[in-house]
Amino acid sequence: MVLKFIKETFFLIMTTVGTLGNISISVNYMFSWWGGPEKKLIHLILIHLAFTNIILLLAKGLRKTIVAFGLKNFLDDIGCKILIYLERVARGLSICTSSLLAVVQAIIISPRASGWRRLRPKSAWHILPFFSVFWILNALISMNLIPSIKSTSLNISQFKNDHNYCYFMPESQKIKRIVLPIMVLRDAVFQGAMGGASGYMVFLLHKHHQHVLYLHNSKLLYRTPPELRAAQSVLLLMFCFVFFYWTDCAFSLFLSLSLGDYSLMINIHEFLTFGYAIFSPLVLIHREGLLAECWYAQWEKLRKCFSPVSVQ
Repeated sequence: MVLKFIKETFFLIMTTVGTLGNISISVNYMFSWWGGPEKKLIHLILIHLAFTNIILLLAKGLRKTIVAFGLKNFLDDIGCKILIYLERVARGLSICTSSLLAVVQAIIISPRASGWRRLRPKSAWHILPFFSVFWILNALISMNLIPSIKSTSLNISQFKNDHNYCYFMPESQKIKRIVLPIMVLRDAVFQGAMGGASGYMVFLLHKHHQHVLYLHNSKLLYRTPPELRAAQSVLLLMFCFVFFYWTDCAFSLFLSLSLGDYSLMINIHEFLTFGYAIFSPLVLIHREGLLAECWYAQWEKLRKCFSPVSVQ
């Protein structure tokens, strides 16, 4: 009982940390987008990624909060359907948005003579349609879950424990055969684009590193352009995504094929399902010092607004 409480409290703390981190990221980039002199399209994509992470963490974290503190299950069938549906949609959006982030960043840092440079988005209106397509695509793919999601509050006698307040009824094989290939195709296409863009960025950063070594040998000063620093941050995000995604897949495959009771593996698998949503904002905060930069900039703006006007 004590171990169960510690486990659920840990999940609650990590969910809170991840949610606050994503809120900080989104607020910072919103200020940069609307108040800054230069509107960077990467910031718009990161705002959408942070918003997606917040949905995922809150949808999953609310159920974990109920379990951690032993609250009465107030989730009926509709509540379970909404939370799990949002969680599944948000997971798909995370894949799509991360892929878009890698592709756009790779295009931004591509050389001027490269053909990819012509694909560089000129304004937010070139990015927003992608968000609409992602939402529609993932909303449609996840609709098959809605009929099969049920709440245990109406079926308490069927369950021996209170580890889950929502559960899935068996789906028809016909629906599985339709939806599963679409999900696999979505993940393959977007992860393929993400992998290609990440590899291209690694190649460009390697060329830049060789150029820097040449300039250092020539005793010339050279500073890394902001676009390349941003590309390094995006690459870290992509490596973080790949680690959590494929580790999650490996644990899912192992648990589905195993017949034993692996409670530790199940707990690790639960954490992996939303580990990227927790750590991705921490990566950006650590890499770019966003919190100090954001709050200092806003404090300076407020101080200038409310400071008395000097009379000459």
